[in-house]
Amino acid sequence: MTSFLLQITTAATTAPADTAAAAVGLPTAATTDLSLIDLILKGGWIMLPIFLLFAVSVYIILERYFTIRRAAGNPDSFMSGIKGLMVKGDLQGAKMLCAQNPSPLARMVEKGIRRIGLPLQEIEASVENVGKIEIARLEKGIGVLGIIAGIAPMLGFVGTIIGVIKIFYSISTTGDFGIAQISGGLYTKMVTSAAGLIVGIVAHIGYHWLSIMVENIVLRMENSAVEFMDILQDN
Repeated sequence: MTSFLLQITTAATTAPADTAAAAVGLPTAATTDLSLIDLILKGGWIMLPIFLLFAVSVYIILERYFTIRRAAGNPDSFMSGIKGLMVKGDLQGAKMLCAQNPSPLARMVEKGIRRIGLPLQEIEASVENVGKIEIARLEKGIGVLGIIAGIAPMLGFVGTIIGVIKIFYSISTTGDFGIAQISGGLYTKMVTSAAGLIVGIVAHIGYHWLSIMVENIVLRMENSAVEFMDILQDN
């Protein structure tokens, strides 16, 4: 009998509490968690360009990363091979070694070998011109990441502003004003700001990361170019 009375008392005290929580828009025990996909969809149409920017960022980062990794190669072993062949006077073998090595450094050195016989100043100028072209190829697309890093957060902010405008327009037309109405619209629209910031951070990190990789290759190419010119002067 005592346990029966306790059950009745507990049910009586819990029901009004749940009713009051529902009246003010607070979550009750029956409230379900919002999935990530549902949250993204609540961001509205502005999420489409943000998602496209994210896809472009990921593609550029991966494509440039593997391209730069292939371009890095092993400059020390390559230059030692070139030096050995040129000391022997085997220019044809040096050209073949360059052709077998698909790297910016190999193409730069090959250009210099083909100019052997001309004044050193002209050879050096040819090597530098090829080096500039190869560097431009390595940097292709990296600048787009810098643009995305600036655009994505702004798009997210625009989505939030549009959401706020819709909320206050709804209030002005319906006359309904409540915490539940405002907070419910705001948290869904702020999804765009969060998504824009995430995409911007990814693009920003990718931009500087790839730029550092390119700078390392540029430094190696400059050192190899100096070494190549030293080989020509010694011979």
